[in-house]
Formats: sequence, structure tokens, C-alpha cells
Amino acid sequence: MTVRMDNVGIVVADLTGTIEFFTELGLELEGRAVVAGEWAGRVTGLRDQRVEIATMRTPDGHGRLELSQFLTPAVIADHRDAPVNALGYLRVMFEVDDIDETLGRLRARGAELVGREVVRYEDAYRLCYVRGPEGILVGLAEALG
Repeated sequence: MTVRMDNVGIVVADLTGTIEFFTELGLELEGRAVVAGEWAGRVTGLRDQRVEIATMRTPDGHGRLELSQFLTPAVIADHRDAPVNALGYLRVMFEVDDIDETLGRLRARGAELVGREVVRYEDAYRLCYVRGPEGILVGLAEALG
């Protein structure tokens, strides 16, 4: 049996701003489209939906984010301020070459460091979480050695 993770979905209010943030992180816009129709509503259980989506991929082509801005129906819940110990899907983590340089670029796009510092985990990684556009939680990891 073959299993490959295709993408992680994130619902946003500002699709263009979120695309710009993840582009700054190093992801590439793969495509952008409006998804609507009876078939789409059957998949999600929302019936009459209209959603603008953007697919972003990592430079190696193995990881993808699907960003969705619901045009109809309206968004009904907001989990963006949930702490890291909240139940459910919480964050997406990216390995970067230089965490300090990456943080500098993301801060220019409004990202805020969740903790007070970048933390070192043994001799393996430097790690941090940032809140990106709309409070999206993004993990950053820099491999050491």
C-alpha cells in the first residue's frame, strides 16, 4: 500500500496576504482557482460552497499547502488564537536553512515569535513558532551539524 500526504489545508480570510507570507518563507505558488459546484459540496458536506484556493509547494516538490478562502458559506469558527496545547490540527512546520534570516524576512511580513527566543534542541535543531498572517501558527526548524 502506498500512502503519500498530498497537502495540509488552511482556511484564511486574506488569501493574497497569506500567499505572500508563504512565498516569503520560500514556498512557490502552484496554482490558484475557484472551486464551486455540487460535487465540491458533496466532498465537504457544505453543499452550496464557493471557495477560492491556492496551492503552495515546497521547493523540493514534496510538501504542499492548500490555502482556502471561503466565499460561501461564511466561516463559522475561528481557532487562530488557540494555544499550542489545543486539540485538533494546530500548526505546520518547515525546515529552513537559516532560521535567523528566515525570521527576519517573516517579521517584515508581520510574523511574531510565539516564545521569547529561538530554542536549541540538543545538537539537532534550532526551533521556534511564529504567528503568521491571521494568527496562523508556523513552526520553523534549522537542522544543526
